[in-house]
Amino acid sequence: MLLAKMIAIDGPAASGKSTIAQGLAEQLGYLFFDTGVMYRAATLAAMRRLHSVADEAAVTALTGKVTIDVQPPTPGSGRMYTVLVDGQDVTDEIRGRDVEANVSQVAAYAGVRQLLTSQQRRVGLRGQVVMVGRDIGTVVLPEAECKIFLVASVEERAKRRYAEQVSKGAVVEYADVLRALQQRDATDSGREVAPLRAAADAVLLNTDGLSIEQVLAQALILVSGGCGAE
Repeated sequence: MLLAKMIAIDGPAASGKSTIAQGLAEQLGYLFFDTGVMYRAATLAAMRRLHSVADEAAVTALTGKVTIDVQPPTPGSGRMYTVLVDGQDVTDEIRGRDVEANVSQVAAYAGVRQLLTSQQRRVGLRGQVVMVGRDIGTVVLPEAECKIFLVASVEERAKRRYAEQVSKGAVVEYADVLRALQQRDATDSGREVAPLRAAADAVLLNTDGLSIEQVLAQALILVSGGCGAE
């Protein structure tokens, strides 16, 4: 079995990246690293300390000053990881609606991406890692032997995100969730720095109509074969 040591999982919002990446990491005994939480943490810090993300220079400067750390989850927490900003646990807060609405703008800032990408690469190059994001295979870890790009229709992804939010007690409308994802896709795909796109050697995996178990099974087959490894 030719097992990839560095695995990059990319795709649009609500495509199931984190769920599949976590499942792979657990099956393989690898580190699960969702790079998106770093951008969410930077966004939360900006919202709290600057009260806005509109000033690119200010947000970039703040990102360079705060310490963002991602650690294994606390036992029994039910989380995938623990996110700290200057030592404070913000794992739940980074999933708030304000962060969701502003994280794409922060992630589009070139200075922020440069600061966080260097940290992400250091983790990834150690190997035995499943790294998930939107530009892992193209920018953060192009050395990855296995690159998987998850694909799903925006309607399918909106249904998943809507169900997730409702299950947590949120009062939301499907139409609003759909509209937000459409806007998120446009921002992520249209940004000048590291836009959302599949790497040339990535394997496209369409998740429409598939269960988590079915997608994970397909991903495990790809990883076990080394994906693009020769």
